[in-house]
Amino acid sequence: MTPAAVETIRAAGVSRIIDLRSHGEVSGFPTPFTQDPLGLHLPLQDPADPPSTATTIVDSCNEMLDLHPDLFAAVFRAIVDAPEGAVVVHCYGGKDRTGVIVALALAVAGVPEDEIVADYFLTRDNLASMMAEQLAAEPDESLHPEMLEFRETRAESMTAILRHLDTTYGGPVAYLRQAGLTDDELDALRARLTS
Repeated sequence: MTPAAVETIRAAGVSRIIDLRSHGEVSGFPTPFTQDPLGLHLPLQDPADPPSTATTIVDSCNEMLDLHPDLFAAVFRAIVDAPEGAVVVHCYGGKDRTGVIVALALAVAGVPEDEIVADYFLTRDNLASMMAEQLAAEPDESLHPEMLEFRETRAESMTAILRHLDTTYGGPVAYLRQAGLTDDELDALRARLTS
C-alpha cells in the first residue's frame, strides 16, 4: 500500500483492521498496519496444527472451522469490541478465510443464503486477473487444476461450506454459539452489522 492509501483508510473512519493470515504470512509480508494500533492479528490457524490433509478448498475451510471455533469466535468478538467505525477483515487472497468470516457475519445479520453465496462469488471476477497471472506464471500445466481448486472462488464452494455448518452444527449462528459467543455478543454483532 502506498502512504496515500494508508491515509485514505485512516480518513475513512476504519476503526480496526483484522488480519486473518498465519504467523508466517504476517512475518514474511507485514502490512502497514501490522505494528499499528489499528491492526489486530487474529489467525484462524494455530502453528501447532498438524499439516492439513485437505484436497479441496471446501475441505480446507471446513477443517479450519472444525479445528478452531475459538479462533473464529475471537474474530467476531474483535468486531463487536471494535471502536465505532468500519472494521476491515482480510487474509492473503481475501477469499477463503475472509470469505468464511464474511459469510458467517452475513448469516448473523440475517442475509439469505443465496445472497451470501452470490456475494462470495463476486470475488471470482475481482481476482480473475490475478488468477490468470498465476496460471500463466506456472509452466507446468499439470499443476493448474490444483491451483484452480485452491484459488478460484466458486459459488458451489461456499454452498458446500454452508451445508457443512448446517449438518454439523445446525447452521452458522449455531456454530458461533457453540464456539462460545453469547446471545448478547451475537445481538451486538447483529446490531453492528445492520445499523
